[in-house]
Amino acid sequence: MKKNLTLLCLLAATHLTFSQTFTLHAKGLGGQATQKEFFNGMGCTGQNISPELSWENAPEGTRYYAVTMYDKDAPTGSGFWHWVIFNIPATDTGLKANAGDPGKGLAPKEAIQSVTDFGKAGYGGPCPPPGAPHQYLITVYALKNKIELDKNAMPAIVGFYLHQNMLAEASVVMYGKQ
Repeated sequence: MKKNLTLLCLLAATHLTFSQTFTLHAKGLGGQATQKEFFNGMGCTGQNISPELSWENAPEGTRYYAVTMYDKDAPTGSGFWHWVIFNIPATDTGLKANAGDPGKGLAPKEAIQSVTDFGKAGYGGPCPPPGAPHQYLITVYALKNKIELDKNAMPAIVGFYLHQNMLAEASVVMYGKQ
């Protein structure tokens, strides 16, 4: 009986499949924004360099990705969008450091960086008011379809389309304090 039970358990284990979790990595962040990531303006004196990101284990059917960075702690009543980039082809599984600067040409050519709450396209780093730390949620979305919007699209509209086409999402939190 013991041999049969062992064989049955071994056979059952060979038919199990383990799916990997869609995961976002932010190289060099360590959880805290540094002068490298901080905005340069509005009282902040950072380098305004977007972090290097990579992701893995996207779900089947992923055709595009999008990345956003959002500060829910901003004293606006509705948070603050610091970065919105979408239509990253599924063949790309990351963004280089400073890809958030549209003038550098480091993001995939097909990707669109749309307007943030700073009023322009591209990455705008943390610049919290002095006092309590803010949480900056960086999220990658695996999408089933291309987002048919342009660089003038406002973050809330992009978010609507992201959620309509999302297969999965993965996030990291970066804290910033002045």
